[in-house]
Amino acid sequence: MDEATKILIVEDNRTNRMLMQMLVGQIPNCVAISYPTPADALRDLPAITFDLGIVDFQMPGMNGIELIKCIRRDRRFADTPFVMVTADGDAGTRIDAIHAGAIEFLHKPVEPVEFKARMRNLARLCEAQRDLVHRAEWLKVEVDKATQELREREEEIIRRLTLAAGYKDRETAMHTIRMAHYSSVLARHLGFSADQCRDILLAAPMHDIGKVGISDSILLKQEQLSAAEKLRMNEHARIGGAILAGSTCALLQLAAKIAETHHERWDGTGYPNGLSGESIPLVGRIAAVADVFDALTSDRTYKEAWPIDRAFAYIKEQSGTQFDPECVRALQAASEEFLDVKAAYPDDPAERRYVA
Repeated sequence: MDEATKILIVEDNRTNRMLMQMLVGQIPNCVAISYPTPADALRDLPAITFDLGIVDFQMPGMNGIELIKCIRRDRRFADTPFVMVTADGDAGTRIDAIHAGAIEFLHKPVEPVEFKARMRNLARLCEAQRDLVHRAEWLKVEVDKATQELREREEEIIRRLTLAAGYKDRETAMHTIRMAHYSSVLARHLGFSADQCRDILLAAPMHDIGKVGISDSILLKQEQLSAAEKLRMNEHARIGGAILAGSTCALLQLAAKIAETHHERWDGTGYPNGLSGESIPLVGRIAAVADVFDALTSDRTYKEAWPIDRAFAYIKEQSGTQFDPECVRALQAASEEFLDVKAAYPDDPAERRYVA
């Protein structure tokens, strides 16, 4: 059975109220909720719901127009239609009632046939409105479900691309994880929302995906690179940006920014585009600090890891030249969290521990 249309009746005359209540009961799928005074109706308003209101104009303590205005202050009834019952034919009264929210008028004494016909039509309108609301709610649920499924697929793509990049450069596989967590921590300290920090955590591991375009003779070389090899290695930032560019996926767009700009420098001497200052996307400036911190504090075939204090000091020294000063201040504020990340994701699998 369809949901019943609830009709509020507020009428101080007992005979008229009982008549309208009886007539509403004769309309299919309609039920009446009646009150003898505005004060009684307003007293119970927080606990009741209704789809249509019928109010008398002349009542003790408060007239029908004032009552409608009071009821409409409750957001649940901001768009609820009302019918004004009145013996007053004054045009000004009607206009005031319309402004208050009345959409129909009935004259006293109430004529039963007219009353039932008008209420039946309004009840059908209410049913149609409820149906639209239910359809809208169903549609929102379906849209939210589809959006969540799309997001999950996008995240899976991100994870698989990150995994693919790790096969190319296994020595630094844990580097991508630590760097992503460092980036997320910095973003939070810089005022990013929780959702934005999560996006950075997902996108940042692809910052070095461009290394798939670098030959193994350079990428896997055990010794220091020559000047020419360094120039070629530097191309990984541009390659990574090109691989990820042009996607309609917001996560891949974010990853493209990080991949292409994480080696830019605040003073404009970085690569691949020589951007400087705030012309470098903030996520790129964040990633630059996170990337260098992890590179400095990690063992490589060509160097030993720096002590943590030395790495912090170096980044502070480079504030305003290599790094965005705001990002450096965020690093200093987040130093304990950086230590937690480093302890949670060491290169040696035997030393790894879970951190929520």
